[in-house]
Amino acid sequence: MNDKTLKVGSNELELVDFRLFKKEPDGSAYEGIYGINVAKVREIIKMPKLTELPGSEDYIEGIFDLRGVVVPVVDLAKWMGIEVPSDAPIKKRVIITEFNNILIGFIVHDAKRIRRISWADIEPASFSVTHGKLDKSKITGITRIENGEILLILDLESIVEEMGFFESNLEIEDEKLEKFSGIVLLVDDSPTARRIEKEALEKMGFEVIEATNGEEGLQKLQELYAVYGDKIKDKIKLILSDIEMPKMDGYHMAAKIHEDKRFNEIPLIFSSSISDAFSDIRGAEVGAEGYLVKFDPNKFYEKISQVVKAHNKGLIDG
Repeated sequence: MNDKTLKVGSNELELVDFRLFKKEPDGSAYEGIYGINVAKVREIIKMPKLTELPGSEDYIEGIFDLRGVVVPVVDLAKWMGIEVPSDAPIKKRVIITEFNNILIGFIVHDAKRIRRISWADIEPASFSVTHGKLDKSKITGITRIENGEILLILDLESIVEEMGFFESNLEIEDEKLEKFSGIVLLVDDSPTARRIEKEALEKMGFEVIEATNGEEGLQKLQELYAVYGDKIKDKIKLILSDIEMPKMDGYHMAAKIHEDKRFNEIPLIFSSSISDAFSDIRGAEVGAEGYLVKFDPNKFYEKISQVVKAHNKGLIDG
C-alpha cells in the first residue's frame, strides 16, 4: 500500500478544505474555513449552467444534469444567511456530495486543498457561532490548522435534513419486528442519530447504552467488562457505531475492539451517512459484520436481526 493512502483504522480522515467569505460590520471580508470528509465528496466542479426551480427556497440555485443524474445545487452562504462582500476573492466551485444515497451540490467561494487530519485533533463544537443558521449542531467538530486558524467540519447531513431533502426516521410497524434481549452499545456523536436508533433498538427489545465517540465507546466496554467479566459477550449482543466522530472514529475503535480478546466476539455494525462504494469494504477490514447507510428502516431491522441471531446461535453452539 502506498504510504500516502489513508489506512483503515488509522484514526485519520481526509477533508476538502473550502472557504466562504462573510462581510464584517466594518466592511472587510472574513474568510471562513470549512471542511467536509472526502468520503462524502463525489467531485468538485466549476459552476454549471443551472435550471431554476420556481417556488423553491432562495438558497436553492437550481438543478443540473450530472451524467444522467439530476442534482440540486445549494448556495451554502445564502442558506447560512451571511452577507457576501462584493470585493472578496471568490472562485466559485460546486462540491458534489453523496451521502444517504443522495447527490447534492454545494456552492462554495473557493476549494483550497485536501487535508489529512487525525480525529484525535478534532474537538466537538462546544461554542456558539454567529453565521446565521449555522449553529454548533451543524458542526461535526473543529480543528486547528496553520497560523492558529480554526477549521469547522460541517455536518452537511443535518443541514440537508433541515432543508427538507430527506427525513431521518426508522419507523416500521411493530408487529413486523422480531424481539430480542440483551445490550446494544450505540456509538454516535449525533444526538439526533442516537435518539432515532435508540428508539428503534428499544422497540426490538434491547437495552441501549450510549457513547458519543470511539474513545467513549471503548471506555463503556471497559466498564461493562468490570461488571460482567468474561460473560460480556453473552450480555452485549451488538455494537452499532457511526464512523465520523471526534477524538476517535468508528474504524479505529473497531480495530481496537477486534484486537482485544475480551471484546472481539461481539458483533459490530457500522451505521453511517457515507454511501460511497468502499465504506463497507473498509468496515469489513476492521472486523465489522455489516454496514448500513442511514436511515433505511427495512435494511436497519433486517441487518440487525440477522447479525444478532447469528451471534446468539454462535453462543448456543459454542
